Amino acid sequence: IGRTPGLLQTREYARSVIELGNEGETERRVQMRMRRQEILTRTAAPTLWAVVDENALHRPVGGWDVMADQIEHLLQVSERPNVKIQVLPYDVGGHPAAGGSFSILRFPEPELSDMVYMEQLTSSLYLEKKHEVELYMTVMNKLSVTALTPVESRDFLRRCLARIRSGDSGN
Repeated sequence: IGRTPGLLQTREYARSVIELGNEGETERRVQMRMRRQEILTRTAAPTLWAVVDENALHRPVGGWDVMADQIEHLLQVSERPNVKIQVLPYDVGGHPAAGGSFSILRFPEPELSDMVYMEQLTSSLYLEKKHEVELYMTVMNKLSVTALTPVESRDFLRRCLARIRSGDSGN
């Protein structure tokens, strides 16, 4: 919610995000993030459903040129059939994921339980307990209903990009 998800980041945006909280190993971590993104373009790619907070689209991580490229990238990947991006606009007010971003991992194999993944500054956290996963699923469902639809979100992203490209960052 607070930033663009790693699977949807451009190389320069990822580098800027990684450099904010880490010293060293930046390039290795950027390469890993870029390799992980390949999952979205392979045969039988999984579905990625992301709700991105409007705040992540206005904070110029890496500068305005990097931000413009990032938004353009979001527009491009949102056209893929396996990628669904929704923007959660400011005007919805508070939301149940205000505490931080998370990912829900769902697997097609019935013997594999759903999991919640949270990336932190120096580590990652996986939640596997059924009641915890159900709570995050409820939050995600509320976010998706509250957020703009994927079509409205693409329009919103286009307006953000046009504002940045025109030199009016909205600040």
